[in-house]
Amino acid sequence: MNAAPSTYPLRVEGEVDGQLSRWLWLVKWVLVIPHFVVLVLLWIGFVVATVVAFFGILFTGRHPRGLFDFKVGVMRWSWRVAFYSYSALGTDRYPPFTLADVPDYPARLEVAYPHELSRGLVLVKWWLLALPHYLVVGVFAGGTWAGFNAANDDWAWTSGSGLIGLLVLVAGVVLLFTGRHPKSIFDFVMGMNRWCYRVGAYAALMTDTYPPFRLDMGGHEPAPDSAASDAVAPRPTAGLA
Repeated sequence: MNAAPSTYPLRVEGEVDGQLSRWLWLVKWVLVIPHFVVLVLLWIGFVVATVVAFFGILFTGRHPRGLFDFKVGVMRWSWRVAFYSYSALGTDRYPPFTLADVPDYPARLEVAYPHELSRGLVLVKWWLLALPHYLVVGVFAGGTWAGFNAANDDWAWTSGSGLIGLLVLVAGVVLLFTGRHPKSIFDFVMGMNRWCYRVGAYAALMTDTYPPFRLDMGGHEPAPDSAASDAVAPRPTAGLA
């Protein structure tokens, strides 16, 4: 997989398999149950790690590195399962049970570690500044993604579906009858997934870089010189630094 430099601290990539089973996607919901059981526990740990990191950032301006790496691993594991199942249907290769990066797996996720974070922004970015993005993510992901519940200050698996799920269903039907995954749908779905995970990293206090209102479609991240320069963080209010 060619890893182009990302314009955002989080990089989400995926490469669709050349040969996909026409029917396997019909039963993947059963095959991923073991992953969902583990991921529920991991996301509980993710929540706890984010709460601890909140106080770490507030008092030191740094996200504890061990907790950061754990959270990246949870997001990475989730993305592999999502890519295999109903957020992309991009591969028939069963996701590995690991938090570590798997270089030869067709779906990869990385987040650059921030050596310094704003102590003031940590108070407002996850519930106030990210609010416009939550509305977009709600349309894109619905319940296919572990979304941030700002009202309850918690991470939780929800039960609806969104535009990603709808388009993946269309892609599944096309795959069933033609044996091919529509490239246009795949590219669009990748762009929506990328948007969701960027917002997730921002809301989870893993970066101060505000997610761009931009749909970067395709399996690979855009090169820095090919993306619009609209990823600008809102200015903190007076007294926040």
